Amino acid sequence: MVAPDLPGFGQSDLPSREQFKYTFSNLAKVMTRFTEVLGLHRFAVYVFDYGAPTGLRMAVEHPERVSAIITQNGNAYVEGLSDGWNPIRAYWKEPTQTNRDALRMLLTPETTHWQYTTGVKDTSLVSPDGYNLDNYYMTRPGAHEAQLDLFLDYSSNVALYPTFQEYFHRHQPPLLAVWGNKDPFFLPAGAEAFTRDIKDAKVIFFDTGHFALETHGDEIAVAIRGFLGGIDTRAPRSEEALRRG
Repeated sequence: MVAPDLPGFGQSDLPSREQFKYTFSNLAKVMTRFTEVLGLHRFAVYVFDYGAPTGLRMAVEHPERVSAIITQNGNAYVEGLSDGWNPIRAYWKEPTQTNRDALRMLLTPETTHWQYTTGVKDTSLVSPDGYNLDNYYMTRPGAHEAQLDLFLDYSSNVALYPTFQEYFHRHQPPLLAVWGNKDPFFLPAGAEAFTRDIKDAKVIFFDTGHFALETHGDEIAVAIRGFLGGIDTRAPRSEEALRRG
């Protein structure tokens, strides 16, 4: 298992905006090159939140490399976007400094804590480690501006939803959606929508919020083991080989 932090997140470098343009296209390019450097020629992806459009861009670009997809509250359908996106939608529509500054409240420690605990029945199950680490990394110089750039560029992911869906329909990748059903950002309808395009997609809901691993890590691990144990991870045959039979 390999678990990289995206550029600008966690313990990965946070290059300046002059050195690196914070777009999801660039995140996907870095992650694709990361897998190539490590020699990961065939792999399953676990995608969550921003990891979803990053990983799905990688899959669209190199479908032969992705053996399976586990998406945990990682959206690819318009119906999965809640009204919680409305302030960000306003920024997409009018990318003014005023609308950009209005989103800074989403980067506060209070909002981070809210994201971790909203929809959780027993918030004592949510370890402070997660949101405190997130808040610590957000204090790095330039972190807020990088995040605001990504808020703006998220519209490019929504524009790619039809492309992602065409990839699902055409390649039928084995897919497991494990979803906190009280996520304030990504609705259950977004998880259910995968079954429209992938005939054998499996969807499992958990009674929790956005960060489902915080409260249901053990149950999700069991679901993932069962899912991965039941799929063929061999590389797909080439189109020429399929024609030859």
